[in-house]
Amino acid sequence: MSGPDFKKMELIPVIAQDDATGDVLMLAYINEEAYQETLKNERVCYFSRSRQRLWRKGEESGNVQNLKSIYYDCDADTLLVKVDQIGGAACHTGYRSCFFTKIDPATGETSTVGEKVFNPDDVYKK
Repeated sequence: MSGPDFKKMELIPVIAQDDATGDVLMLAYINEEAYQETLKNERVCYFSRSRQRLWRKGEESGNVQNLKSIYYDCDADTLLVKVDQIGGAACHTGYRSCFFTKIDPATGETSTVGEKVFNPDDVYKK
């Protein structure tokens, strides 16, 4: 095997991690077409399950992910992409990371960690 096994699953989960800091930025999905485009352009392209089409990260927001390296797991059904996060935010809600809500294991209470990098209403104008 030399790469992800798209015969096993059409959509494979992808964890995006900041190459410089190690911060986990997001989880998304990729199909074979998006994977090939990512390799070709060295810019991460995902498959949007909600829109049912390729999602070129940053196509609306400008917060693109330049590919630094790519790994697949032992089952060839999950990817880890290490990226240079351009624009400061990976999350469509305006935070640097999609993982900005922390749960206290002892109490179950949640808190927001980090600050918004941009206002989604200004960027997406929906």
